[in-house]
Amino acid sequence: MATEGDYEREGLIDGIRVDVVRLHETWMELLFPRQRGAAHSVLGKWRPTSGVDKVKYRIWSAIGAPLVAIVYPLALLGFATRFYSRRIDRGVARVGLIGVTLLSILVWGGLTAAARVSFGATAEGFYAVAAASLTAVLASVLAVLFTRVGGRGTTVLLAYPFGMTAIFLPPVVAALYSPTVANAILPQSYDLAKYFLDTVAPARLATFLRASYDLEGVAYVIMWFAIAVPLGWLLGILVTFADIVRPKDEE
Repeated sequence: MATEGDYEREGLIDGIRVDVVRLHETWMELLFPRQRGAAHSVLGKWRPTSGVDKVKYRIWSAIGAPLVAIVYPLALLGFATRFYSRRIDRGVARVGLIGVTLLSILVWGGLTAAARVSFGATAEGFYAVAAASLTAVLASVLAVLFTRVGGRGTTVLLAYPFGMTAIFLPPVVAALYSPTVANAILPQSYDLAKYFLDTVAPARLATFLRASYDLEGVAYVIMWFAIAVPLGWLLGILVTFADIVRPKDEE
């Protein structure tokens, strides 16, 4: 007798099968008409009739099969990113831009006030939290604003990077004012930068960065902003890719 777990597993396999077929049909449609979702349409899926077209069709299909296998995990990551971004969007929609701004100010302002009391005689800790708070509030507001005022392009180009900035930059900004935070954040940042220059960056770029910049002070902020922006673009592209593979209205 089939169990609930068996049905869930079959449903998952069926969903993956539909996604893979749809993705492969999208690939086929780059060169051939009526491929994606056309099997149940009035005209049906286009099929080659001449010998030359059949050869081209099969070759293009064979090339697409391994490509689909490679990129489908990216679609899965896009599904996960889209799921959490939707939850955030629903929360933002409930309170609006003004609500997000006030909530951010309330949370980070409360943390700043608590830091003022906790750090007492030394102002470094208070300044650290205040600077981090200002960074988080500003980045969060800009992320929401760009999501609302533009279409998909603006969301991917600007909203996602500022969302990542709101996550990454506050602790780094705080580290510029607090030795305690700096000891926890900056050594790992230095190790990451070293790894990037030694193993990822092209030799000329690595040489240029080492000769032109010292990783200290505000350079850490620039470094993490340079990480947050392309990471935001990547997540935005993954969500866009997920929308192509599995449109929202088909879930």
